Amino acid sequence: MTNIVKAVVSMCLILFAYHVHPDIPLIVAANRDEFYQRPTKAAHYWDDRQEILAGRDLEKWGTWMGVTREGRFAALTNYRNPNEETAGKRSRGELVAQYLTYDGDTEDYLKKLEQNQREYPGYNILLGDVNELCYYSNVNSQMKVLEPGIYGLSNHFLNTEWPKVKFGKAGLLKTLSDPSLPMQEELFRLLQHADPAPDKLLPHTGVSLEWERMLSPLFIKSDDYGTRSSTVLLMREKKIDFIERVYQNNEMVEQHFIIEP
Repeated sequence: MTNIVKAVVSMCLILFAYHVHPDIPLIVAANRDEFYQRPTKAAHYWDDRQEILAGRDLEKWGTWMGVTREGRFAALTNYRNPNEETAGKRSRGELVAQYLTYDGDTEDYLKKLEQNQREYPGYNILLGDVNELCYYSNVNSQMKVLEPGIYGLSNHFLNTEWPKVKFGKAGLLKTLSDPSLPMQEELFRLLQHADPAPDKLLPHTGVSLEWERMLSPLFIKSDDYGTRSSTVLLMREKKIDFIERVYQNNEMVEQHFIIEP
């Protein structure tokens, strides 16, 4: 159980298209995976920071993905390493919240992350807006200003070719390549894909084979751990659509927020 707990992720998969669609500069489709018993609040405008729209982890009070009324975006995944020593380190979820309330620019915030990289367990983070999007990982101190393209991020580095990342990127590209498809529904359909990858394609991340199988689909189901919510984010200069589907007790609840920066 110790290794399983250390492998927990705050968001397991982020698929995104940056400056690929002619009308929507940033398109995000993401699944958040977590233990079912961990207390969480669905997406909402935070009482203590009304400019933030995001879900909230009620154990550590951070978040895994959010936007602001001004059009700033951030999302985080944990880097899966069950042998990493995490005792005494800070919660990664606070990094998203801190960026969304940061007064400086993204470059300054990235410098702060680099200076404090050892204070947190391994993570990947996306930061920016429709005009500039950046990626950083504290595991290898990798920092990138992203070029236009289709990307996938799970619990390794950006665009690591895990089966779920490859399948997700291909599905995102297919959706965007056919304007006749209803984008929002197709992206949620993609995020619902629950078929595990063949054993020969599974990554080797230090968890058991049973857990590698269970964690391999885009949508994860097990007795006590799995996909808690799916989010589709459509960011334009003048309008942001934030659609979240929360799964609990075999029910799905959808919320659709519209922000006009």
